[in-house]
Amino acid sequence: MREKPEEPVWFDTHAHLQSDDFDQDRQAVLQRAQQQCVRQILLPASNYADALRAVEIAEQQPGLCCAVGCHPHEANHFSEQTMAEWLDLVQQKRQAPIVAIGEIGLDYHYDFSPRLVQQRVFRSQLELASTLDLPVIIHEREATEDCLNLLEKAARDGLLRSLPGVFHCFSGSVETGRRVRDLGFYLGFDGPVTFKNARKSLAVIAECPTDCLLLETDSPYLTPVPYRGKRNEPSYLPLIGEKVAVIWQLSVAETAASTTANARWLYGVSRANDPGSHHSTGCYARL
Repeated sequence: MREKPEEPVWFDTHAHLQSDDFDQDRQAVLQRAQQQCVRQILLPASNYADALRAVEIAEQQPGLCCAVGCHPHEANHFSEQTMAEWLDLVQQKRQAPIVAIGEIGLDYHYDFSPRLVQQRVFRSQLELASTLDLPVIIHEREATEDCLNLLEKAARDGLLRSLPGVFHCFSGSVETGRRVRDLGFYLGFDGPVTFKNARKSLAVIAECPTDCLLLETDSPYLTPVPYRGKRNEPSYLPLIGEKVAVIWQLSVAETAASTTANARWLYGVSRANDPGSHHSTGCYARL
């Protein structure tokens, strides 16, 4: 049976299911995601070992794909693998299941790696993504100007695709959102949009075109209301989508359709990767 037209189908574009937090019940987590119509999930990596783990898990389960890259917290360790090793990993597993480079970027909140090292590693991975013609997943925290300057230079140097990637967990201003979108990036939104103090993010969403936004949980982090304080998981993604639907004044199904289509377009993932694409699961029982 084909999907019902009104059935919301979601794509969680950022969930760290390879994390130890899910070792005890990963399969149950995936089953709950299916019950909530979260049919596709992207697992981003933080370092080389984490990338290998993400690939291993994504290969085992229909509906999963992954990104490989070095998080700015791990930038000090990026050179432990050669660029040839990173290239070989992607070339062996491209589209099955690697669809992006990430998460990469700058994080000046903790400065776990020196800022100049973060910038150098970020640029190296933008070059890697360009060589492989893959989108990037950007992590940026308290480093907006440096991050955008690096990306604008990368664009001038011809390193960015026409659809270059997504700013994961976007928390910037309306003006920053416009600047990011001008570079061709999608904006990714997570559980914090359900928080009481989310006014800035809600303003960005209100003016964000429906073809420029992705939904993500960042599991096991950033759990949405009413589960805030507990471990996050992909089955909570509809709670984020419902909030976006209210802001956009669209139905939940329309919001799911738009954001899922955006994710599939960016990552080159078809419905054939959706384990529920050939039958109706009767999903989306109310959380």
